[in-house]
Amino acid sequence: MTSFSPGFRGRARSLVDRLPPGQYPTESFPVLSAGPTPRVATDAWTFTVTTERGETHAWSWDRMMGLPQQDTVQDIHCVTRWSKFDTRWRGVALDVFLEDVETVAHHAVVDSHGGYTTNLALEDLLDGKAWIVHSYDGYPLSPEHGGPARLLVPHLYLWKSAKWVRGLRLTTEDEPGFWESVGYHNHGDPWREQRTWGD
Repeated sequence: MTSFSPGFRGRARSLVDRLPPGQYPTESFPVLSAGPTPRVATDAWTFTVTTERGETHAWSWDRMMGLPQQDTVQDIHCVTRWSKFDTRWRGVALDVFLEDVETVAHHAVVDSHGGYTTNLALEDLLDGKAWIVHSYDGYPLSPEHGGPARLLVPHLYLWKSAKWVRGLRLTTEDEPGFWESVGYHNHGDPWREQRTWGD
């Protein structure tokens, strides 16, 4: 009869609990992008929230860095089926950017340098579910991984965590983004394997 140590069983059980269906774990951090990697200097970077009425709220890099910073450890899941556990980020919760924004919108479109967009329900960005992150594993976020700053929405597939983020448009109607317009699922929940519109 084969026996396993308590530690072995614990890690296996933890892996099962944290790995969505159809995914495999990886120690690497693959780089996947729809086009060339933008290079944005921090002194030229801004993040703008635009309401459904056209009102704007903007933050420079220095102003963003002056906001309350948060360290967060998250598992991330790519639609191409890899998952990476315990990724370490630093940034500002979307709740902080949106706390003084008056809106009746229920949707948002994220705009990125390079022309990429993705759409999300506003509820997926609030209550500690999303951040604008500028550091990964203790270092400034590299351009290949979305630096100087990217959106992080770890409970959804990683294409929703737009790289090179520059703005958020709040909308009353849902507006599919880049990948959603060519067949990716509108929501992208990895636990429900929402990869394409038919899932």
